[in-house]
Amino acid sequence: MTTTDSNASPAEHVPTLGMAAYRAPSLLQPHRAREALADAHAGKIPPLIGYFCGLSSVAISRIAAQLGFDAVAIDWEHAAMSVETMTQMVHDIQFMSEGRTMAFVRVPGHDHHLLSFALDAGASIIVPQVNTVEEARAVASYTKFGKSLNGTRSAAPCRLIPGISDRPIDPSTTPQQNVNRQAAVIIQIESLEGIQNLDAILTEVGSDIDSVWLGSFDARVSMEVKGGGLWGNEKEWQDAARLYEGTLRKHNKPASGLALGDPETVKKMARGRSFVVTSSDFYSLVFPALQDLAASRATLAKQDYSEVYDSL
Repeated sequence: MTTTDSNASPAEHVPTLGMAAYRAPSLLQPHRAREALADAHAGKIPPLIGYFCGLSSVAISRIAAQLGFDAVAIDWEHAAMSVETMTQMVHDIQFMSEGRTMAFVRVPGHDHHLLSFALDAGASIIVPQVNTVEEARAVASYTKFGKSLNGTRSAAPCRLIPGISDRPIDPSTTPQQNVNRQAAVIIQIESLEGIQNLDAILTEVGSDIDSVWLGSFDARVSMEVKGGGLWGNEKEWQDAARLYEGTLRKHNKPASGLALGDPETVKKMARGRSFVVTSSDFYSLVFPALQDLAASRATLAKQDYSEVYDSL
């Protein structure tokens, strides 16, 4: 398959190529992530399965890139990492996977330069804590090039090499116009205010938002739901969740989010979501380690070790 052919339909090649079907001419560019999310939402391809890098570790990103996930998301919002580390992790994900896995970065805020760093690295982005139309409008502007899209993104002069790594998928348009159509923007709704404003957000700038991620943990914390956790049956929470889901249905907008746990829990959490994160470095490290520790405590009882070995 020639990934530079703008008339090609990547969806039919996913069974053999994975997300490499949506790769750009250079892996320093973002994948055609907007198209992949839309195809998954429409049922043209299976839901995108993602891995979450919650730890600041280049080594982990290099391993995760080789596992076959459709996407690896880097948590730059909460992990203590530099711009250089984030950029290296993005490159490792896309190059070590040979394009079969695309990189997403959860940025640490809405500032223009933070979004630019992640997008310039070649990633698609997840933007946390979007609560109002004004915030969503700013995000949309910061992530697009060109006045026709109300874009205020700055073109990086020293990222891509002209004629080599900036080659566009569609040669009839500029590299910047191509990237506008490639890099995905996922917003996270993480408060009752955000849920209540989501209809207005999608009405105003929905064409620039490719998926919506319900940050249920933060939303429940902000709502001071007593049950805590990622989900619950409290009336106020269920009412908020129904409003969120109904708004996405109204706008036919893809949903993203976590789906962690046993198969039944994953299936329940993944309901309606065409992009789901099902594994994480932190959880894969912590819970098996706790199980191993408990088993070791139970197996290895205290004893006098002075006479365990045979005497000479």
